Amino acid sequence: MEDDLQIQARHLGERLIARGLRCATAESCTGGWVAKVITGIDGSSQWFERGFVTYSNESKQEMLGVERETLDSQGAVSEAVVKEMVHGALNNSHADLALSISGIAGPGGGTPDKPVGTVWLAWGRKGGEILARREQFDGDRDAVRRQAVRVALKGMLELVD
Repeated sequence: MEDDLQIQARHLGERLIARGLRCATAESCTGGWVAKVITGIDGSSQWFERGFVTYSNESKQEMLGVERETLDSQGAVSEAVVKEMVHGALNNSHADLALSISGIAGPGGGTPDKPVGTVWLAWGRKGGEILARREQFDGDRDAVRRQAVRVALKGMLELVD
C-alpha cells in the first residue's frame, strides 16, 4: 500500500508527464529522501531528471554554485541559500522545475534564531521566479525530515499546477 509521500510523488509524475516537464531536486537535510520517493515510482525516469544531495557547504558551492558569501552571511539554512540551490539545480540539469531543502533536523545543531525543526524550502521554474518558505516542524530527526519531504512535494505539485 502506498503511503502519502508515494501518492504525492505519483501525482507529481502524472502532472509533469501531462505537461511534458521534468524536475530536479537539491537536498541537504533530507539527504536525497525526495529523490528516493520519486524514483520509487515506476516510470519516474520520464519526468525526474536528477537529484543533488548537497549536505556540506562545499558541495552546495561546487555542485550548485551557491555563493560562499551567501553561506557566510545567511547560513546554509536560509531563504537565500535555498533559492540559490534551486537556481543551481536548474542551471546544472535539463530539468524544467526544481525544488530545494535545507534545514536543521536535529537532535543537535539548533540555535535560538534557527531551532531544531527549522527548514527552508524553495521551488522554481527555469526562467521564472523562485519561491521560498520557512517551516518549523516538530518531532525527532526522522519526523522533521519526513515533514520536509511532504511539504517539498506539495510545493512542487502547486508549482506544476
